[in-house]
Amino acid sequence: MDTNTIIIIAALVGLAIGFAIAKFMEKGKASKTISSAKKEAATILKSAGIEGESIKKDKIFQAKEKFLELKAEHEKVIINKDKKIGEAEKRIRDKESQVSNELSKSKKLNDQLESKIKDVNHKSEFYEKKQAELEKLHKSQVQQLEVISGLSAEEAKGQLLESLKETAKSDAMAYAQSMMEEAKLTAEQDARKIVVQTIQRIGTEEAVENCVSVFNLESDDVKGRIIGREGRNIRALESATGVEIIVDDTPEAIILSCFDSVRREVARLSLHKLVTDGRIHPARIEEIVKKTEKQIEQEIVEVGKRTVIDLGIHGLHPELIRAVGRMKYRSSYGQNLLQHSREVAKLCGVMASELGLNSKVAKRAGLLHDIGKVPNTESEVETPHAILGMQWAEKYGEKPDVCNAIGAHHDEIEMKTLISPIVQVCDAISGARPGARRQVLDSYIQRLKDLEDIAFGFSGVQKAYAIQAGRELRVIVESEKVNDEKAAQLSFEISQKIQTDMTYPGQVKVTVIRETRAVNVAK
Repeated sequence: MDTNTIIIIAALVGLAIGFAIAKFMEKGKASKTISSAKKEAATILKSAGIEGESIKKDKIFQAKEKFLELKAEHEKVIINKDKKIGEAEKRIRDKESQVSNELSKSKKLNDQLESKIKDVNHKSEFYEKKQAELEKLHKSQVQQLEVISGLSAEEAKGQLLESLKETAKSDAMAYAQSMMEEAKLTAEQDARKIVVQTIQRIGTEEAVENCVSVFNLESDDVKGRIIGREGRNIRALESATGVEIIVDDTPEAIILSCFDSVRREVARLSLHKLVTDGRIHPARIEEIVKKTEKQIEQEIVEVGKRTVIDLGIHGLHPELIRAVGRMKYRSSYGQNLLQHSREVAKLCGVMASELGLNSKVAKRAGLLHDIGKVPNTESEVETPHAILGMQWAEKYGEKPDVCNAIGAHHDEIEMKTLISPIVQVCDAISGARPGARRQVLDSYIQRLKDLEDIAFGFSGVQKAYAIQAGRELRVIVESEKVNDEKAAQLSFEISQKIQTDMTYPGQVKVTVIRETRAVNVAK
């Protein structure tokens, strides 16, 4: 072997020995690591077992506590249910005892009822026998009286009735009045049916405008002062104005009801002055009402003047101007009379100018064509309003063309000028347009006027007011001419007169008021 080969072999042997030594050293280290890891694993397992036991014990303890809580709650629920069941059983037992008591009472009442029925039957038989005996005795006594007096029963009745006629008359009126009051109580339902059947549909705004005014107040405290002690203020105001004053639950408002709008306006202005002044008593009320009536008369004249100026009409008599102003407070078939007359005047002016006629004369005739509808104490109610208006126009110096147009616009007289058919046509145009008129309201107002006229037909009547939409007629009589007994008789006679002469729905209450005043002056 050469040297190189020996060196190579020696190197290989050295490498092999080094590798073996390295492997042995690694094996020693690995065994140490494994043993230390086993020790750590054993320690970990031991501590884990201890923690597991501790956790197990805690969980078991918690489970026992939870079980005890659930058990206690369950016992509470069971106790409550037992308690409710016990209460229900107690209520049932009480009900059963009550039912048994009621049954026993009912049985006793039935027994008592049967015994009472028997007693009633027995008594009725006894009373029938007695009644028969009384009839026999009555007949025998009548026969004896006829023999003694020498008169028959019918002749005696006639003489007795003649002698007691005057007394029986007053008694009969009192009895009739009591029977009427009793009938009112039992006939309320029938009256409602009659009212419902006779109601017709009309616009609410028309009814409010023509029959009702609302007087607003600053507070409800003023209502008590307006009513006064025992209602004396409100009675004085109604008596002075002829307006029904309704004080109800409407907040801060009083309703004034009357078919005559002039009366309503007088009452409204009087109330305003009284509330503003603060002094409200009967004497003050009468003073304010008189002043207000004068104020209204002045306002009527001013309205008439403004109307004729607006329409360009000149030279109209002051009485005709006053009549035009009063149209503001009148209505015809639910249509305001002044607005209707102004409308007719304008239509007449336009139509006359289109036909080449005198438009001023046409306007004048159109404005005055309905003045006969304005009330006048000197006129007769039976006269047609067209003829009455023509008579007024002639009386106060109007031209023949205007007078003929006024009198002929409803064909009461013959038309003699071309202005007359123009006024008739324009009146029809204004009245026939949709919503212009309601005939029901006009007939209703006429019925209220007829009610008041019937009352004035009796002697001793000083004032008469139809109130409550015609359901009551309030009559004020003179205390010197009518005494208390005569007042009751007057109320009965007026009600009979209304019942005979008029047709109306429902009932009309007639109230006669007799008031005595003692007045002296201290000087």
